[in-house]
Order: sequence, then structure tokens, then C-alpha cells
Amino acid sequence: MNWFLVFEVIYFIVVVLVCLRIIFDTRTITKTLAYLLLAIFVPFVGILFYLSFGTNYRKRKIYSKKLITDVITAAKLREDIFQYSRATFEQSGADVQSNRELAVMLLRDSQSPLTAGNEVKLLINGEQKFPEVLQAIQNARHHIHIEYYIYEDDEIGNAMADALIQKAAEGIAVRFIYDDFGSRSIRRRLAPRLRAAGVQVFPFYKIIFKAFANRLNYRNHRKIIIVDGEIAFVGGINVSDRYINYRNRPNLLYWRDTHLRIDGPGIQYLQYLFFCDWNFCASERLIPDRRLFPPFSSTSLSSNRVVQIAASGPDSDVPTILYSIIQAINLATEEILITTPYFIPGESLMDALIVSALGGVKVKLLVPGISDSDLVNAAARSYYGDLLRAGVDIYLYTRGFVHAKTLVADRKVAVVGSANMDNRSFDLNFEVNAIVYDREVATELAGIFYKDIEHAEKIDAKAWRNRPVWKRMLEKTARLLSPLL
Repeated sequence: MNWFLVFEVIYFIVVVLVCLRIIFDTRTITKTLAYLLLAIFVPFVGILFYLSFGTNYRKRKIYSKKLITDVITAAKLREDIFQYSRATFEQSGADVQSNRELAVMLLRDSQSPLTAGNEVKLLINGEQKFPEVLQAIQNARHHIHIEYYIYEDDEIGNAMADALIQKAAEGIAVRFIYDDFGSRSIRRRLAPRLRAAGVQVFPFYKIIFKAFANRLNYRNHRKIIIVDGEIAFVGGINVSDRYINYRNRPNLLYWRDTHLRIDGPGIQYLQYLFFCDWNFCASERLIPDRRLFPPFSSTSLSSNRVVQIAASGPDSDVPTILYSIIQAINLATEEILITTPYFIPGESLMDALIVSALGGVKVKLLVPGISDSDLVNAAARSYYGDLLRAGVDIYLYTRGFVHAKTLVADRKVAVVGSANMDNRSFDLNFEVNAIVYDREVATELAGIFYKDIEHAEKIDAKAWRNRPVWKRMLEKTARLLSPLL
């Protein structure tokens, strides 16, 4: 028997089956083609790479973990959300009315309600975020829910842990989800200390050695804190000392980031997301009640910001966050301000930015001049030429590392969240963005953007076109991997 021929036939069948799975499972054409090329032209390694990093095992599992499985109850809740959002929209001003398509899209896609009567506070860097968080934890009366991608076993991580332990000792329910990869430093000491003190702690999608590679792919990148169902924090700042720019430690890299505090009904969809993630990874199943989802009075807060939440992940039918960003860009008529640490856009996002710029909208993009990934930075730079030709202004932040993920459209809409502008955030990770339909908040965030570009270098389009050929070749080569980054 010709064993070599048998092996060739078996390998051919495996390649065909893997290619069929790639075509069936992969959402985007560019990503499908990238995986197909790997599987066909890189023997063995290409197939192993796809099976390790490309297959969405997570999607099939999460569908059985939804919060409300009763069809009648779910339908009633959906109708209530639509009626509430419709009333919010009808009572809102021009800033919301001019972005109707964005609000309706999120409502129809994920039943994310359009909520009024919120107080919203922008928090810049860890210096502003962590004192607010610690105070909110100390004032908790019923429950504290925390969900983080990176939670470090360091000074601020232990300060928050001490506060959580104190509240657990007072009888407050404290539930904590950490990403098993991003927060790996707390596995051995800090997480067991929290558990021993009565805090309920669970890793999200625990890394198991035999499935290590694939489980690295679908990470929970969300950063959510909810206190008493009334206060929430969401944005880009993880729990780590690096996010606090200490005056007495000037030699550390300056870390520029943005977070958001929300008081009011806008936090309830964040609570819903926490419930879904908790019921997926924890041994206890949470059931909604009035203490976890308290009713809000329209006169209970001093301001009336309109807030909506955009969330997506491998379990989403569509890339909700990507669509929300594209919709916000398409609806803008005057100005778009984007800050992102990782910029590897797909064709749809690139087209939206280019069309807006060519149509006369001022489009400004702030990205890191100092990056923590040379490969990602090179891939990102390969996109700058097309944007510059369309009239987009691109700024390279030089004061330190800019990690904020924000967007301002026409100073009417402000977006703050955890999602980067890359394939990993739009398709592979669990992410969450808060959208604030409010001119005052959007104007404040725009002012922060313009302060940031005072510490940035604007790319000269002509000089960029005349860069050495070898640089452009390296960037174009890195771009070939962009669907996989």
C-alpha cells in the first residue's frame, strides 16, 4: 500500500473540510480569504492556526446562557423597552432627534433602551476614576458588581480589594468577574483572598491548557462596575497602577485614558450585560428583581442626559459596536473626533471615514505615537495614506501612550467605552460602549480631544507620501495580517 498517497488523500479531505468550515463560520470576506490562504498554502500550520484562533467555539455555547429564556416574558420585555424608548425619543431634544437612526438601530438589534434622566461624568485617567470608584464602593448599600479585563495584584488592585472585602463583611453582595487571561496576575493570591473574605469571584472563560490557544481569542474586554443598580462605571481604564500618573513617579510612561460614570436608568443595560456574563461563568444564577433593577424617578436626578449602551461579542448576530460607530460617522455633518489606541479598520469603517472626509466633514483621528505593539502599529500606519488623501487629519500622541477609546460626532454624540477600532474588538472580544446623546457632554469630550492633540504631532500628508519605500513595504506587509490581528 502506498501510505504516502493515503496520507495525501486524508490531508486533502481535511483541507477541504476546514475550508468549508472557514467559509461557513467566518463573517467577513477579508478574514475568510485570509484563513483560506493560510489553510491552503501553509501546510499543517495554517490549519492549526485557524483551529486555534479562528474557530468561534464560544458563539455556540453562549446562546444557551441568555438571561431570559421564557418566550412570552422576553416578548413582553421587548415591547416594554420599545415603548419606553419611544417615549424617551419623543420627549428628547434635537441632539437625539438628529441621531434617530443610531438609537433605533441599537434598539432593534439588541433591545438596548434609549434612557433619559441620567447624570453623566467624564473621568480622565486613573487619577479621576479610582477615587470616584472607591467612594461609590464605600457607599454601597445592597450589591456591587465588577467585571474587568485587566485587574492587577498591585497597589490600586489591593486598595479596591480591601474595599470590596470590607463591604462583604458588612453583608453587601459582592460579585466579581475577571478575565482569566487579562487578569492572570490575581489568580494565585488576590482572587483567593477575595473568595476567603466572602466575595464571589469567578474567571470569565477560564483558560484550560488543552484549549489554551483558542480561549485566548475570545476575551472579556469589558470594564464595568455597578453599585446598587444605581451607579455604573464604564470605559477604557482597567484596574492597574499604570493607569494612575503619579506625580512622584515621573519616570513612568504617561497613560492617557477615559472613563465614564453614569447615574440613572442608563446603567440597567450594563446590569443586564453583567447578569448574562455572570450566568455564563458563575455557579450561581442571578435572577432579576427590583433591588438589582430599581425603578427610577424622572425627578430623582439633577440632570437629564440621554444614554444608550452598545455591546457586542462573539455571541452577537452582528458586530453591533462596529455598526454603531459607522452609523454615528455617517450621521455626522460637521465634525468627527476619534481617539483609539489600536486602529486596524475594516473596509466598511475605512469607507465611512473617507466618505465623510470627502463630503466636507472635519475628521480627526488621534492614535498613539508610542505604541505597545510594533506589529499592530505598523499595520495601522498602512491605512493612514488613504485617510490623509481624503482629508482626514491624523495626530500621533507623543506625551505617553493614549489608551482612550472615544468618539465625538458633531458635538451632539459622545461615545466612551472599551472597544478599540480593530477586528479583535469588533468580532472577537466582548466589548461595551456607552453612547451619550448630549451636547454638553459631547462638547466637553471634544475639548479634551483638542487638549490631547496639543501633545501630538500632526502627520504631514506630503511627507507621509514621501517616506522610504522600505517603511511602506513593511507596513503593507503587516497589513496583510490585519484581518487576523
